[in-house]
Amino acid sequence: MIRALSGKVVDQLTVEAVRSGEVGLADLRIHPETLERQAVVAERHGNPQLADNLRRAAELTGLPDDEVLAVYEALRPGRSTPAQLTEMAASLAGRGLPRCAALLAEAAEVYARRGLSA
Repeated sequence: MIRALSGKVVDQLTVEAVRSGEVGLADLRIHPETLERQAVVAERHGNPQLADNLRRAAELTGLPDDEVLAVYEALRPGRSTPAQLTEMAASLAGRGLPRCAALLAEAAEVYARRGLSA
């Protein structure tokens, strides 16, 4: 069964439900289980990079929007120092987002090596 992050099933997400106020923004956010199912499909079709991205996205569903945007901003070349990326990675790892943490830790190393850090 496909459901939104709020727990509502997709069949409940109708235009009529939006108009009547039964559906809000939280009902339109993707559920991490849906992203995991998409990751499995990507793997089966020989796209492990997409699967990894979908699994990181699943982890991010637990963060507020402003924090997700802060992660993306930090990953832009020239925006963060290796220490800042490492600190953010540790914070994410401590909150149960190991895939996202690993990406930030790797970015800290690569950005430093390639001169892409702030």
